[in-house]
Amino acid sequence: MVKDLPAGLVVFLVALPLCLGISLASGAPLLAGLIAGIVGGLVVSWVSGSQLSVSGPAAGLTTIVLAGIQQAGSYEAFLVAVVMAGALQIILGSLKAGVIGMYFPTSVIRGMLAAIGLILILKQIPHFLGGDEDFFEDLNFFQPDGMNTFSSIGRALGELQPGALLIGIFSLVVLLSWERPFIKRNKVLGLVPGALIVVVCSIIINVVLGSVRPEWQVKTTHLVKLPVISSVNDVLGSLRFPDWSVLTNGNIYILALTIGIVASLESLLSVEAVDKLDPLKRNTPTSRELIAQGTGNIISGLLGGLPLTAVIVRSSANIHAGAASRISAFFHGILLLMAVLFLEDVLNLIPLSALAAVLLMVGYKLTKPTLYLTQWRLGWAQFLPFVVTVGVILFTDLLKGVGVGLAVAAFYILKANAESAYFFHYEPDHQPGTVHLKLAEHVSFLNKAAITTTLDRFKPGTRVILDGSDSVSIDYDVLEAIENYRQSAKDRGVELILRDIPQVQVLGH
Repeated sequence: MVKDLPAGLVVFLVALPLCLGISLASGAPLLAGLIAGIVGGLVVSWVSGSQLSVSGPAAGLTTIVLAGIQQAGSYEAFLVAVVMAGALQIILGSLKAGVIGMYFPTSVIRGMLAAIGLILILKQIPHFLGGDEDFFEDLNFFQPDGMNTFSSIGRALGELQPGALLIGIFSLVVLLSWERPFIKRNKVLGLVPGALIVVVCSIIINVVLGSVRPEWQVKTTHLVKLPVISSVNDVLGSLRFPDWSVLTNGNIYILALTIGIVASLESLLSVEAVDKLDPLKRNTPTSRELIAQGTGNIISGLLGGLPLTAVIVRSSANIHAGAASRISAFFHGILLLMAVLFLEDVLNLIPLSALAAVLLMVGYKLTKPTLYLTQWRLGWAQFLPFVVTVGVILFTDLLKGVGVGLAVAAFYILKANAESAYFFHYEPDHQPGTVHLKLAEHVSFLNKAAITTTLDRFKPGTRVILDGSDSVSIDYDVLEAIENYRQSAKDRGVELILRDIPQVQVLGH
């Protein structure tokens, strides 16, 4: 509890502008992103089996949401698809489909984390400089406004605000100082999150700049923009509800399927990454996570919120802020609710450059140079899927990057599988030229190429003992290849002896 409340505050400060930004990028009402964030904190945190993941509206769904609202015809119709997607996730979780999360290689997950870290750094530089008014851009390299990650940085350099840069540098110095042992050992300062100090001081600095150097004061366009709500009735009046009359529209079902599958994959990837970052190395029950996300999406959709997933950016901020349990995610949900109801006047004074400094620190911790060095030392089978995942995510999006990374990792898995198909050695106690090939315990069709290639290399006069005595199963494709070789061995000048290998009928013979 002592560590969770400060961590929840840090996550809240990171999540607040992202919830609003994702709403804007998705073409949804501003309140929709906040509703999803609140539901992720208050509901999903308790249904989920993860102690450290944080759920909310996800950047990876923005393009799907934007197109989905247009396809559905209205936001209210789109909400029906969100509710149905949640129901689909609960069904998938009940069927134990979450096991798919176990099949993501470590190299790909580390690549995903490193890529997210790089993207956070690159995307926050414009806000750190005060040269970008929109706190949220799509995490994709090519942005909806026609800019890309690097051109945004170039534009920000040309529109730099001295006051924003001053606050950003001050915030970064504070955050770096808060990592030092002398702060962590202090009984009082160790309990206060550096992000809170940053936010309070950044507001004070900006107010002071307004008095002593007005031209340096951060413009309102570079401050947090929370919708002003004066009463609970305003909230209730702003809520949007599903339009169930669209249930006869077949496109709604396709949209629900798309949201459900993509949101499930992003959630599974995120909790897998969170488990690797967890200092206590706890394992999240993945099927239960799908049920938790489905529950969250049903509630969010019914209340007019965006679809949500487990989100790696907020989860990473949570872990690096020292969270120990799900209480931090729950507390961040309470703070989001309070912000909507009571705190908009204060929060709208926070400079975006201060929040950018917080995310720059999170990004650096995800993509430290030592991570790349470690992966390099593990060899090409670990380094190549890792670096390919980083590169593709950086220039496209998360799911494409993970997909390509998985393909590269699968190549090395297949290669290793092929190489372990048999044990090859020359028999010293037999006549010269005798080779003993003992097949592995399980021989699948993946081993066919390796076995066929090896047999084809034997020169005339070689005596080959092909031994299947240790094999529990030999795939038909492999048996067929062996039978083909047996029938041609005499013509090749090879003496072939089969041990415990059944013969099969080869088509065409």
